[in-house]
Amino acid sequence: MALRPPLPRTVRTAAVVCTLAVGLTAASSVLSGTPADQPAGPVSLRAAGAPASLQQVSADGLAGRISALQKHLRAQPKDASGWSGLGAAYIEQARTTGDPTRYPQAEKTFARSLAVQPRDNDEALAGRASLAAARHDFPSALRDADKALKINSYSQSAMAVRIDALVELGRYKDASAAAEHADSVRPGIPIFTRLAYVKELRGDPKGAREVLDRARESATSPSDIAYVSTSLGQLAFGQGRYDAARSAFRTALRAAPGYLPALEYRGRTAAAEGRFGAAVRDLEEVVRSSPLPAQLAALGEAYEARGDGKKDAEKAKQQYAVVDTWITLARANGVATDLDSALVAADHGDVEEALKAARAEWDRRQTVHTADALAWALHRNGKDREALTAAKRAAEPGYRNAAFLYHRGMIEKSLGDDESARDHLAAALDLNPGFSPTGARDAKAALKQLGGAR
Repeated sequence: MALRPPLPRTVRTAAVVCTLAVGLTAASSVLSGTPADQPAGPVSLRAAGAPASLQQVSADGLAGRISALQKHLRAQPKDASGWSGLGAAYIEQARTTGDPTRYPQAEKTFARSLAVQPRDNDEALAGRASLAAARHDFPSALRDADKALKINSYSQSAMAVRIDALVELGRYKDASAAAEHADSVRPGIPIFTRLAYVKELRGDPKGAREVLDRARESATSPSDIAYVSTSLGQLAFGQGRYDAARSAFRTALRAAPGYLPALEYRGRTAAAEGRFGAAVRDLEEVVRSSPLPAQLAALGEAYEARGDGKKDAEKAKQQYAVVDTWITLARANGVATDLDSALVAADHGDVEEALKAARAEWDRRQTVHTADALAWALHRNGKDREALTAAKRAAEPGYRNAAFLYHRGMIEKSLGDDESARDHLAAALDLNPGFSPTGARDAKAALKQLGGAR
């Protein structure tokens, strides 16, 4: 197998996405249709599907690691562990750059590892589980993680991906048990951050913060400090604690200058505080390197909120249009993108397509995020009674998310339940008053119409 199989067409497409993401004028004449992801997005304290051993590696360090592994494997093609390591690096490169063309390369390297060592190869199985999670194939991720753990019950990578898969399948009780078990047998930053995320999803942000504080105490390398500090900042942002969020992102960027997740959420925090110039600067830098739907949408909304005449309006449309290109590219490389499609289209595109995508995703996995996406797509299609049922499902584990509360409040407003609508819209703004530049604006306007303006 070639270490760098030629991918001329898809690589060119990825390059187009990266070029257009910063809002070049040519985009408006080339792209059309489906725009952006949910602006604020779910606050995630870990990167689903990212190999636990590589999550904190910088882009430059990752490129160097890939190059070194490729050179090593040319000399030692029977090194099963080396092939697994290369596959894991490809997955992380896809995650950090927004380029899903790396996924087929990762798939081939794991297959090569298993061909070299078909028995007792937990590294390749854990890596293949990571790949499945990155492609949003969570049943396969769970199956391969379980296979890896049967071989090596202490595999931190396999335990981390298993937690991710359970979370993304909506099995929160099982995910909590898996995270607690992993914490007892292989504690470490990849497990701490997942345990914290499960606690947040189950309505315990205080417990999540305590776990992340443990992770911060154990973080020594610059990359680990950046990773954990960003997780703490994301949690603070989701709770509307912007001073704490800014402080955490400052710590992260001091440890690892240019660390994209910290830069992204520093930009989101700036937007939440109304500092749209600073938000645009940070988010433009992020999408140059990582033009993924959520980041593109955040930049688009920052342009909209800044409102510098027709120029910013056009720039926002360009970001939303690039998401459609990314989704096309991702689907071509085996990534299930219906949740992305639903969130994109519900706010900025074809609402009927949004509902179709949301229903497809709900059929695959029933999580708080798919429930919220389905609720919002149903609402945008005028199906508010069904939407309310889905919105209630999104709140079942106890998870409190400002965007979810906003969606539920707007659904209830459409149903004429003014009291509940006021309660949920006010709760969204109380929890995180800048959860989304445009969403928060609309929540305030709706609350004023309902006589609940503050």
